[in-house]
Amino acid sequence: MIGYLEGKLLKKESERILLLVNHTGYEIMLPPIVMETLNAKSVGDEASFYVYFHQSERQPKPVLIGFNLEIEKEFFQNFISVEDIGPMKAVKAMNIPIRDIAVAIESKDFARLMQLKGIGSRTAHKIVATLEGKMDKYTLIRKTDNKQQAPAIKDLAQQVIEVLVTQLGYKPFDARKLVAEAMYRNSSISKPEELFEEVYRGENVL
Repeated sequence: MIGYLEGKLLKKESERILLLVNHTGYEIMLPPIVMETLNAKSVGDEASFYVYFHQSERQPKPVLIGFNLEIEKEFFQNFISVEDIGPMKAVKAMNIPIRDIAVAIESKDFARLMQLKGIGSRTAHKIVATLEGKMDKYTLIRKTDNKQQAPAIKDLAQQVIEVLVTQLGYKPFDARKLVAEAMYRNSSISKPEELFEEVYRGENVL
């Protein structure tokens, strides 16, 4: 099964690209958030993608869906676990940054989730019911994230969440929300002390 492809851009369309890899052209669908990152690239430029391979009885023709980061692909796999959200719907719905979607899920911001293409109120509630409490590391994705950075940021957030819950008496949901919002406001945070300061500065709750 195809999980990663690297090659040259042969064609760019509104929802998909054609990637030349070892003399073979692969048609890859890209979510809007991924397509935006190709604005600076031209035909002939090198590009690489983590790939989700989709094929089912309803979709017998194999479909490749591409992502810049492995953690984006991982989020996508969680996203399609929600009832009524299949891969083809999910790829089109991802028109705002994954980090923003994750924050909206953890904070139960249904209005924000309804900004996703094709997502109405009922589906937004299903997304929260299915994924709430599972989005911590996705709320901390930065534009410059790579495979090594995401786990480190997750550990940093978890340290602060544990202190908020075990020492300061916050409920786990509230602690996750405070930390996610603090990281969203200031993506340059790299130390627990800085994260505590941002939580205090933004929410004035400590």
